[in-house]
Amino acid sequence: MKKTLLFIFLLTVSIMASAQLTPFELSKSKNVTATYPQVISYYKDLDLKYDQMKMFTYGLTDIGKPLHLVVLSKNKVFDPVQIRQQNKRILLINNGIHPGEPEGIDASMMLVRDLLKKNTIPDDVVICILPLYNIDGSLNRGFSRANQNGPESHGFRGNSKNLDLNRDFIKTDSKNSYSFQEIFNIWQPEVFLDNHTSNGADYQYVMTFIETQRDKLNPILSNFMTKIIEPALYDAMKKKGYEMTPYVDHIGETPDSGLTAFLEIPRFATGYAALHNTIGFIGETHMLKSFDKRVYATYQLMNNLIEITQKNSAQLGSVKKLADEQVKNQKEFALNWEMDDTKFETILFKGYEGKHKASEVSSLSRLYYDRNKPFEKKVKLYNTFKPTVTVEKPIAYIVPQAWQKVIDLLKLNQVEMERLSADTLMEVDMYYIGDYKTSPRPYEGHYIHSAVKVKSQKQQVKFYEGDFLIYTNQNQNRYIVETLEPQAVDSFFAWNFFDSVLGQKEYFSAYVFEDEAAELLKNKPEMKQKLEAAKLKNPDLAKSASAQLNWIYVNSDLYEKTHLRYPVGRLIKN
Repeated sequence: MKKTLLFIFLLTVSIMASAQLTPFELSKSKNVTATYPQVISYYKDLDLKYDQMKMFTYGLTDIGKPLHLVVLSKNKVFDPVQIRQQNKRILLINNGIHPGEPEGIDASMMLVRDLLKKNTIPDDVVICILPLYNIDGSLNRGFSRANQNGPESHGFRGNSKNLDLNRDFIKTDSKNSYSFQEIFNIWQPEVFLDNHTSNGADYQYVMTFIETQRDKLNPILSNFMTKIIEPALYDAMKKKGYEMTPYVDHIGETPDSGLTAFLEIPRFATGYAALHNTIGFIGETHMLKSFDKRVYATYQLMNNLIEITQKNSAQLGSVKKLADEQVKNQKEFALNWEMDDTKFETILFKGYEGKHKASEVSSLSRLYYDRNKPFEKKVKLYNTFKPTVTVEKPIAYIVPQAWQKVIDLLKLNQVEMERLSADTLMEVDMYYIGDYKTSPRPYEGHYIHSAVKVKSQKQQVKFYEGDFLIYTNQNQNRYIVETLEPQAVDSFFAWNFFDSVLGQKEYFSAYVFEDEAAELLKNKPEMKQKLEAAKLKNPDLAKSASAQLNWIYVNSDLYEKTHLRYPVGRLIKN
């Protein structure tokens, strides 16, 4: 009897090892997500077993562990340069940016195994998968998403620096983000997918979907995304039993009030991808559906996206090249957008009726969704965004070498730069920061600036040997312009990279400057006229002796030229 039981046990272990089952599949409840050590061990075993897969390690994360990349290649070529020379497409999938939303982690493990086992890796698409991006948060295991239906234990949203990594793609405060950008720019994917779980309203769908906002994506890519990829994805998911709807971000209290598209600006993963002319998608499973349904829906989304990318690989390659060429020659760039509430489309939405009842906690009225009252009705979807700020690109930007983090990030994103070989006096447009708003509380470690207003002045400015000249005739133009123009929503200025220029370094002693100010007004009657006009316009100025002294100082040659001057020069003519 003991021998029989031992045989059955060994046979079971052998079958499980052969099948390479995941912790999710091995759990009876299907409510378990793999831990970080389990994920890496699983892929290492697959790497040893199959020569169509390789697992690479890149830079470190904030917790000291390397970021892994799993690559599947039909013809066993794993050099991204050679892959592009072979005219193959690259699809990048990211998992676990929020480890409390782990469906992609488990679904990717199963999908990679199945593609290898069945030998169904596509011919023209190389699949790159980040098994688990936020390693830090994954190791901080527990149950932190109070409203979510499983899994029974999962990681935490913040990384080891308590950063939300899906807000870190421009400021790059984390090593995770730096390593991700290294991977992204080495592999240069045409398509990017980020797997998530959404909270919010209750509705019938397991999966909701976000695409790069069509009005801020390059028009050539936007047309291909909306006419080719999206319809095919929605159709394929419906056929597989996981009908999708656009991401549920509703205007009023419940979704039937109307939906607004998500504007994923560059701080977000897909917004960052758009700066590189990469089509980005986000799969958002619904938190209240069971974990197994969310995992299988994510599996199908990835599998369908792979098949659709393969089917349209040649056309995708062509439109990507055209888009890159267009951006290279593009003259005007949008820096911020707002929703156009005069334009909408109507979609069929499957939801649950929202009702109110007395709260058992407060006795006041509370919202709930009645799952016994499902509905299908047409709702408005607002998915048109218009630029609020635009700028014409200069011939080149000049970035002084003092701003090293800016230079490092530009290099990381493969921006081509030249260094000045000698000290050079240049006529350039220099911005002065006229006004801005700053958040009253820190947001992801920063007091972020917004509503930035600038004044431009032509000046002769001396730049020095070793400063960086960046011509705007390259594929990376969107990244260059949207980070270096201070009015851009996620510019380096917005993220406080240049805050030191906002501080005044020199001033005057009033009792000494009184005599010099009086002399200035005597010798420059035009200045006195301007002061009198300013006093008539501003009664507070007329009542304040110190304010008048300061006005004279600011409008004199004594005032420091660098106060509030944005240090990046704009070369308008050669």
